[in-house]
Amino acid sequence: MEGMTRLRSTTTRIPSPRVAGGTGTVGPTAAVQPTGTVGVLQGSALYISAVLGTGILVLPGLAADSAGPASILAVAAVLLLSVPLAGTFAALAARFPDAGGVATFVRLALGKTAARMAGYWFFFGVCVGAPVVAVLGASYLVAIFGGPRWAVVVLTVVLLVPPFLSNAYGLRVSGPVQLGLTAALVAIVVGVVAVCSRAMDPAHFEPFLPHGWAGVGNAVSLFVWAFAGWEAVTHLAGEFRNPHRTIPLATGIAVAVVGGAYLALQLMTVGVLGAKADSSPVPLLALVASTAGETGRIIVAVIAAVVALGVLNAYVGAFAKLGASLGRDGDLPRWLAAGVEPGQAPRRSLVVVAALTGVYLAALVFTELDLLPFILIHTSSMVAVYSFGMLAAVRLLDRFSLGWWLGVVSLVLTAGLLLLAGAHLLVPAGLAVGALLVALFKHLRNPIPTRQVRR
Repeated sequence: MEGMTRLRSTTTRIPSPRVAGGTGTVGPTAAVQPTGTVGVLQGSALYISAVLGTGILVLPGLAADSAGPASILAVAAVLLLSVPLAGTFAALAARFPDAGGVATFVRLALGKTAARMAGYWFFFGVCVGAPVVAVLGASYLVAIFGGPRWAVVVLTVVLLVPPFLSNAYGLRVSGPVQLGLTAALVAIVVGVVAVCSRAMDPAHFEPFLPHGWAGVGNAVSLFVWAFAGWEAVTHLAGEFRNPHRTIPLATGIAVAVVGGAYLALQLMTVGVLGAKADSSPVPLLALVASTAGETGRIIVAVIAAVVALGVLNAYVGAFAKLGASLGRDGDLPRWLAAGVEPGQAPRRSLVVVAALTGVYLAALVFTELDLLPFILIHTSSMVAVYSFGMLAAVRLLDRFSLGWWLGVVSLVLTAGLLLLAGAHLLVPAGLAVGALLVALFKHLRNPIPTRQVRR
């Protein structure tokens, strides 16, 4: 088994694992001046888009159906629970900014084989969610304007193209695009809340607990996935300007914006729609149409497109940077490493991500767009990444510091998520076996020489 490296350095830049110390592991290095260009605004936009995803299209209605007015408590609870997770990833990314993201943290704390597992889980497992996001956005558009089933597939491809094009030019293009998409999304959400607030009916908040606390629990389980995505931006941490300051600040802004958006939308969903919150396959449309009439269709269509494009733009960039780092570290073919450095566009890795997304989309079409199995693969892989990431945080961050305590709390929460994932962890387990086989192959090809003992 490959050895573990423990690091408590204040380094701000992670060197190539193939160079540092000449040992094949990532080691401490003198801090260097960060060369990234992403500031607080662009960083906040990346986080907001990665987290405030397609959940706003469907979750408020589903949660209201599960818990009634008390679904507002579920949103508040999950928001509070997401703070430790977001804070832990921010502390790790600020201290160890590298394209490997969680895989780099795991490499530092748990060794190369564990890092390879974490990298494969995100690159091959979480990546399953890319076409799912596009299909959800396309399905929403078709549901709003009507159309045949095949139109969903066509619109899915249309939604996938822009994120790959923008990321082909690196963050100098995808960063401003992300900022624009996020600004549009936040502005639209604020507008929807402002318009719909006039139609709220206090009677819709009674009874407050129609399905008891069990209903609140169901709503909590729905919104757990609405607040996932904090790990995605860790792969872009090396692109941040002054990451030690910028990343925590951008994370804090994103937590406030995402939490405020979900709380406000849930309040509007309950207060305006009441018991009709889940009567429509397009609940957000029902909410907007209640006050905006036919114009609501255009508004909701814009929201669906902006949400899908924003999520994809952030995640495609993360996948591409991770793929380049896995090539750099020898966990994938080394020709993928091109573009791993900050400021560079990992185009070779981006081509592989596009191919993977195409394969997963073909599988979706073959299963007649049955999203559930693909969502479960995505979420179980994400939980596996979280578990190793939180273990790494507890080992790497200074003991009893704020980041360390957040990591401890997050580790407990992640253990609960692992239990909920259950049998769906089979895919991450298969990817872990693949990582072990790669380690075995590397060992057989380059066995560790036995030291000669002097007589």
